Amino acid sequence: MRTRRMIHVLGTATAAGSLLVSCSGAGGSSSSCGGKSINVLMVGNPQMEDIAQLTKSTFTKDTGIKVNFTILPENELRDKVTQDIATQAGQYDVATVGAYEVPVWHENGWLHELDSYADKDTAFDKGDLLKPMVQSLSGSDGKMYALPFYGESSFLMYNKEVMAEKGITVPERPTWQQVADIAAKADGARPGMKGICLRGLPGWGELGAPLTTMVNTFGGTWFTKDWKAQVNSPEFKKATNFYVDLVRKHGEAGAPQAGFTECLNAMSQGKVAMWYDATSAAGSLEDPKVSKVAGKAGYAYAPVVETKNSGWLWTWAWAMPKTTKKADAASQFMLWASSKKYEQLVGEKLGWPRVPAGKRSSTYEIPEYEKASQAFGDITLNSIQEADPTNPGVQPRPTVGVQFVAVPEFQDLGTKVTQEISAAIAGQTSVDKALNDGQKLAEEVAEKHQ
Repeated sequence: MRTRRMIHVLGTATAAGSLLVSCSGAGGSSSSCGGKSINVLMVGNPQMEDIAQLTKSTFTKDTGIKVNFTILPENELRDKVTQDIATQAGQYDVATVGAYEVPVWHENGWLHELDSYADKDTAFDKGDLLKPMVQSLSGSDGKMYALPFYGESSFLMYNKEVMAEKGITVPERPTWQQVADIAAKADGARPGMKGICLRGLPGWGELGAPLTTMVNTFGGTWFTKDWKAQVNSPEFKKATNFYVDLVRKHGEAGAPQAGFTECLNAMSQGKVAMWYDATSAAGSLEDPKVSKVAGKAGYAYAPVVETKNSGWLWTWAWAMPKTTKKADAASQFMLWASSKKYEQLVGEKLGWPRVPAGKRSSTYEIPEYEKASQAFGDITLNSIQEADPTNPGVQPRPTVGVQFVAVPEFQDLGTKVTQEISAAIAGQTSVDKALNDGQKLAEEVAEKHQ
C-alpha cells in the first residue's frame, strides 16, 4: 500500500488531503486555463490517488480546466459529501458517491442527470458500461445520475505461498466455515502473521459492508419485506458472532480501527494470510511497486453459507450536485475520468494492474489488462455479474442493496450499529447487547416505512 501522500494545501483550502492541480507547468499560467476550475471531493482509495497524480499533465493540459481535489478517508468522505449536497452548500462541483447514495439522492432532487452529457460524447461509449453499474447508478426515471469510476464486488484474497507452506488448498467457492478453519491454520504461519483481515472500523460502508454480506448468506437481513426489523434475529446474531469471533481469534492487530485501507496495507505487506474485501483491491495487491505479495496472491469467490453467492455490488462514481455553476467543466472531467482513454492512460503510465476496472466490458478485452489481471480479472467480472441487489439473501427485501438498505436512514443506522459491533470486537461490549440496542434503532427506522 502506498503511503498516503502528504499534500500541501494551497489558498484557503482547509480540508485534510486537499490537492490543487493547476495549469502552471502544463503549458501556461492560470490565465491560459480560461479561468476554469472545478472542485472535486473524493474518497482516498488508491484509484483516486492515481487520478490526482495524472490529472494535471493530461486533462488540465488538454482542456485548460484546473481541478482542485479534496481527498478524504471513506467515513470522512461520506460525512463531508452528505453535508455538502444535502445542505445545498455548493462547495463541490463533482463528488464520488456510490450505489447507495445515487437512488436516494436522485429522489431528493440533489443530482444532475448525466445521460445527456454521456450520450453526446460518442467516444465515451455508454453502451460499453456493465449493466449492473448502469442500473445501480440510475434513478427511478431510468436516467443515470453518476458515472462509474470503477466497479467492484467482494472476494477472498489469500497468500498462495503461505497456503502452500501449510499444505492448505483454498476452494474456489469456499464456505465461511472453511475460511475460519483456514484462518486458524494460517495464523502464525510466519512471525507476526495473522490468519485473516476483516474490517472492524465502524461505518455502514466500512465494517458494515463485509458484515452485511455475511448476514445475508447466514440467512439474515436488516429488514423483512414488510419492514420488520431483524437486527437481533437468530440469523443476524449468528452471523455477527461468527464475524466477531473470527476477528478476535485470528484477525489483524488493531482490528477495531482497521478499515479497507488498513487491511489493504496488512495484506500487501504480508502481515495477514487472507483478506475478505473489495475486488478492486487486487490491482494494488498485484502492483510490485507497492505490494510484497504481487504475483503471490490467490483469489476465491466470496464465502457462503446458505446462498449460492454473497459478493457485494458497489461502484465509486462521479456525481454532479445540482448546485454546481460549472456543469460543462465538471461533466468534461467526469466523462474523461470514466473513459476508455483514461483506463489506457493508467495502464501505460502506472501499470495495467492499477486500471480502475469493473465498469466496462471492453476493459476485459484489452490484451495488456487481460495479462495483468489474469489471477483476478475473470473472478472479479463474474462476481459483479452474479451479485443480485434485489435478492441478495434467502428472503425478499424491502429495497435494493446487497451490503446496504437503500433508504436515507440507513447511513445513520448502519454506522451506529457498527459502532457497537466494533466495540464488541474490542471486547468492550457483547454482540447480544450491540444487536439488541441496534434492534431498537432499526425499529424506529422501520416505523417510518411501514
